[in-house]
Amino acid sequence: MPSLKEIKGRIASVNSTRKITSAMKMVASSKLHHAQVAIQNMLPYETMLEHILKSFLAAEAEAQTIYDQERPVKRVALVVFSSNSSLCGAFNGNVIKVMMKAADALSNELGKDNVEIYPIGRKVAEKARKLGYNVKCDLTELVDHPNVKQCIDLAMELGDRFAKGEIDKVELIYHHFKSAGSQILTHKTFLPIDIESELNADHERDLSSNVVTKQVQDYLKKNNRKKEAKENEVKPLNDNFIVEPDMHTVLSQLIPKMGHLMLYTALLDSVASEHAARMVAMQTATDNADELLRQLNLQYNKSRQQAITSELLDIVGGSVNN
Repeated sequence: MPSLKEIKGRIASVNSTRKITSAMKMVASSKLHHAQVAIQNMLPYETMLEHILKSFLAAEAEAQTIYDQERPVKRVALVVFSSNSSLCGAFNGNVIKVMMKAADALSNELGKDNVEIYPIGRKVAEKARKLGYNVKCDLTELVDHPNVKQCIDLAMELGDRFAKGEIDKVELIYHHFKSAGSQILTHKTFLPIDIESELNADHERDLSSNVVTKQVQDYLKKNNRKKEAKENEVKPLNDNFIVEPDMHTVLSQLIPKMGHLMLYTALLDSVASEHAARMVAMQTATDNADELLRQLNLQYNKSRQQAITSELLDIVGGSVNN
């Protein structure tokens, strides 16, 4: 049985660790709020671009560009999003696991030299290099400082290589942020762009709360439905577009913008999901520290009481013998 001094030292150690996890949870919560604001600022652009594309596709269903035409796959690029740091639960582990599964399957089919990795995040970059895959660039700074210009540059690079035939398919692996308590690991095709599936994708998000409890999320979702219904009751936009010079040329400009948006949205989703995962992990660690402190204090009090009782018995026994 540990001594009182050992128990007291362990209590002090757990207290110090609890202060760190509690502080990291608050920092992650603050960063999550900023990430949610960034997604919220992006949504109006996404909504308008989707509306225009849907209107154009409804007007001319046969419209096609080089970016949405499938062809035989000989070389594939994987754009994988992770974090630069750890202590965020299974966030990085799940992304790396899906990347390895996809890369191994493609390597068996096409050969390892025909699989390229574009890592966005230090953790996945280190793992890809360790496994010997063809890592094309280093974009770790994007995770700490999301930048739309760098995302557009990367999307244009991938689009140019796709147009020249250097790569035949580009896939994205990232966490789709739905709410602070729900992040869905997503593996989807970036190029060629499937316009219909992308426009009909699930865009439901909860950007107003940092609550991770499922019961509270269900309650908030139920009470926000009426408010969202009222906000959506607006007059439809005028879809009588005057297209110049022609529909094909306009779509050739809009579809790459859709690709830029997809890449930037994936980055924002991944960053928000990282902070949410870290907040949950640190909250869990803090709760575990509280439970451990309760058990240690109970053990300390029992040991202290036992020591006092033992001393009293020694005193009483000594007086009786005298």
